[in-house]
Amino acid sequence: MSSSRNTSSKASVLKWLPWVLLLVVIAAFIWLFASMKTASEQAWEPPRTTPAEQQASAPVSDTPAAISSYHNAVARASQSVVNIYTTQTMAEHPYMNDPVLRRFFEFHGAPSEEQGNTNLGSGVIVSDGYIVTNAHVIEKADEITVAFNDGRKSRARIVGTDPDSDLAVIKVDMTGLAPLGFRKEPIRVGDVALAIGNPFGVGQTVTQGIISATGRTGLGVNKFEDFIQTDAAINPGNSGGALVDAFGELIGINTAIYSRSGGSMGIGFAIPTAIVEQVMNAIIKDGKVSRGWLGIEIQSQLRDPTQLETSTGVEVLNVVPKSPAAKSGLRIGDIILTIDGVEMTDANTLIQYVARKAPNTTLNAQILRRGKNAQVKILLEERPAQEPMERPVVILDENVGGIEDPNLQGERQDVPMMSEAERDRMREELLQLFERDGAPL
Repeated sequence: MSSSRNTSSKASVLKWLPWVLLLVVIAAFIWLFASMKTASEQAWEPPRTTPAEQQASAPVSDTPAAISSYHNAVARASQSVVNIYTTQTMAEHPYMNDPVLRRFFEFHGAPSEEQGNTNLGSGVIVSDGYIVTNAHVIEKADEITVAFNDGRKSRARIVGTDPDSDLAVIKVDMTGLAPLGFRKEPIRVGDVALAIGNPFGVGQTVTQGIISATGRTGLGVNKFEDFIQTDAAINPGNSGGALVDAFGELIGINTAIYSRSGGSMGIGFAIPTAIVEQVMNAIIKDGKVSRGWLGIEIQSQLRDPTQLETSTGVEVLNVVPKSPAAKSGLRIGDIILTIDGVEMTDANTLIQYVARKAPNTTLNAQILRRGKNAQVKILLEERPAQEPMERPVVILDENVGGIEDPNLQGERQDVPMMSEAERDRMREELLQLFERDGAPL
């Protein structure tokens, strides 16, 4: 009887064993497929500093006093900061097409061939081969040369640009580069800040200061602004360089300064790494940055500084027909109080919040309409292409980012164009001179 029971148990096990093995094989195939799909869709991740590297880069006190050295942090971060030289070919002057005028200009030393206009800037290695810089540094560049900290040089190609945030990604065909780690923790006002770049083309330079403020907007520099303000000296040629903390971790990309002289006055602005990471991912993956779009014109609630009560929210001034806002039921005069639970304190806060959302994202907005609260769901669409804005990288003064190298080209002056009558008269006079003397006087 015992033998019969054992035989029955074995038969039962043998009956279910193939099904169990089949389930195991199916589960293994599903796991393998999911792993391959995840690896293929993995987005670019910013480099992070390991605890050991962070400890090695910690400020070292030379004396019991509070003064510390940032040598270790700078030594590591400076390996990832590069100098960028861009060349833009200047078209030949239209007067050079006229043989008579060409002869006159060539006699007086005017160049007869196309010439290059060379600019300077900085950049940061963020991945093996990928470098992030300011869009205005490489704007209209025909050729880009990258000079590395170890003395090597390489040509670079543009992967993509985002003029709205003034960021660009370029790539070099080199390996063994040192990406700069991104800071993980949020920065705080008062934290030490070190600016690394190539000011005025003198070579890689480090300046030190603190984080003066965060979340600076409304400067009129970019369409989407969320700047870090620092008093670390930033000068022409620093654009696109790194702003790092006391451990040498990247916290921002130097972009603009406030100045009345063209040089540093202790008010500089950098793009935070949160925006850099968003733009980098989009450019590397899609070649462009897609942002959410509401389709409204807004203004901040008017505030009377003499009143004790505070007013918040953003008023809708206009709704674009067939836009996401129109489809959701938003109306002129509505006041947007919160979006996804985040208080909309002013117009810039709303603009930045929506710009960081991807198209096809649903927002839950709390609005005030005729004194009553209401909830509105808005499905964002992709922001339409906008006209490029003129961006001052030296606020209230001349351009900072990408300065002309005086050693490579002298000052360029625009020649006023002549009318057809003046041009014909000049040709006749020159022909008479050539016929009489054989050469212009």
